Amino acid sequence: MSTPALRWYFDFISPFAYLQWQRVRALAAQRPVALVPVAFGALLAAHSHKGPAEIPGKREFTYRHVLWQARRAGVPLRFPPAHPFNPLASLRLSVAAGNTPEAVQAIFDWIWGQGQAGDSVEALGPVAAALGVAAQTVGSESVKTALRANTESALLAGVFGVPTLSIGPELFWGNDAHDFALDALQHPEMLEDPEMQRLKQLPVAVHRRA
Repeated sequence: MSTPALRWYFDFISPFAYLQWQRVRALAAQRPVALVPVAFGALLAAHSHKGPAEIPGKREFTYRHVLWQARRAGVPLRFPPAHPFNPLASLRLSVAAGNTPEAVQAIFDWIWGQGQAGDSVEALGPVAAALGVAAQTVGSESVKTALRANTESALLAGVFGVPTLSIGPELFWGNDAHDFALDALQHPEMLEDPEMQRLKQLPVAVHRRA
């Protein structure tokens, strides 16, 4: 059997993407994983969703939950000065740097490891300099076009949130689904289980008002 292609869709705005990156990086050291930065806001808009930080109550819970997860996993995490923030500059910097593991690590560490701002080319200046990327390159049309293409390809693949790890056509959403993805990678027959297949076709019940 051929080895399925692995793609990891992420946005630097997501602390859960930062947490999963620690595990994706280890996976990428073993086999090829395409790192695909996408605009999370565009995914939300396409699916008419709100981000967790846009919902009162859920915002505070999410922040505390991700901090708890980080501490439990032994991963240093410090929130940037403001959240949510505009992540386009960080996404474009990643694209301009070739989306290499080194570039993705440097940007994640700056924003979530050190708690620095990642909402502008100026704020990301030290990271860009360390990666050897000029400010004008980050804002170039070719980089913007590439990021839009990434996001469009994610939508065509059915991606609805970040982070998402795809194994061929199968999507595994969220840091907490990483073990599920690894199990499916090792045992692909698991997804062919009759109950797994039935769930794909499960109808939606229609609730009628009295």
